[in-house]
Formats: sequence, structure tokens, C-alpha cells
Amino acid sequence: VEGVDVSDDALEFCKAKGLRVHKGLAEKLPFEDESFDVVTALDVIEHLDDDVAGLKEMNRVLKTGGRTLIFVPAFMWLWGVQDDVSNHRIRYTKKQIVERLEKAGFEIERATYANISFFAPILGGRTLMKLTGIKPESENNVNVSALNGVFGKLFGAERFWLKNFDFPFGVSIVIVAKKTKQTDGL
Repeated sequence: VEGVDVSDDALEFCKAKGLRVHKGLAEKLPFEDESFDVVTALDVIEHLDDDVAGLKEMNRVLKTGGRTLIFVPAFMWLWGVQDDVSNHRIRYTKKQIVERLEKAGFEIERATYANISFFAPILGGRTLMKLTGIKPESENNVNVSALNGVFGKLFGAERFWLKNFDFPFGVSIVIVAKKTKQTDGL
């Protein structure tokens, strides 16, 4: 298991935990062609200026037949303060991220919206902030510890449903895709 990050703080944190990490960019991974069976990008792709280039680079380092697990935020109309704070470039529809993955040489095995439990609270909260002009420094500052147990149970239920069903909407999108070919120009 190896990781890549651009942040020195993130790299130091991971190294202190004994993890093997490298400084690098998603668009230029520091690995040989066909190095890995699995590559993950969990809340990464939405930060890239050229998301297809990053996905093609993931394709390059994956072995043929290897899998990728992608997790990205959903729906531009859910854009909020946290997207700005996190330097997001985009929130995707399922169709948009699937098209980009296919362009990068992947075959989609599963694509579904996720985090449906947070959909109504995030939509409501962000709509309220837009209507009232309230703009906190970060939405991560909103923490009601009494709700943590409730959210834990909701996520447990969501995991159960996701084993058998795709959600029609959610705050995020999760995709499992397979490398079927090396893309041109890599």
C-alpha cells in the first residue's frame, strides 16, 4: 500500500503513522506503468484542474484488469462554503464522472450516488446560508456531537441498502471501474 499527496502536512502525518507515502500530483504519479491492482481516489478528482488527465494517470499505473475506487462530491447546485474551503473545482453528476472515466480507459462496474443520509441536511443548510447570507469559515465547524450516534446508524443503514440498490441522488458519488486498456498518449 502506497499513497500520494501534494501536502507536506498530510505526508508528515502519514509517515508518522508508518505509512508509505510520496509527494506528487495525481496528474503525474511517481510510479511505473501497471504497478498496482487497485488505485483509489477518495475525494481527490474534484480538486484537479484536468480531471481526465488525473484519471488517465490512474489508468497508466493500474495493471490491466485492475480496479479503481473513486469517490467525488455530487451536484454543482449543492456547492457550498466547504467546496470553496476545500479548493474544489467541480461537483459531478453521475453521468459526468462516468463519461470522464470511460474517456480515461475504464469500464464502469458500478456507479451510484451515496451519502443520501446527508442530502436533506446539506441541501437545507446550504440553501439557508444562501438565503440569509451566512457564510461560516468552514462547514466542518458545525458539529452537534449528540447527532453522531444517529448519523452512525444512518450510515449503517445506507451501507445495507447500497449492497443491493443504487441511490438516485446523494451528496457524493462512488464508482468502481476496471481498467480494460491503456489509453493513448500515456
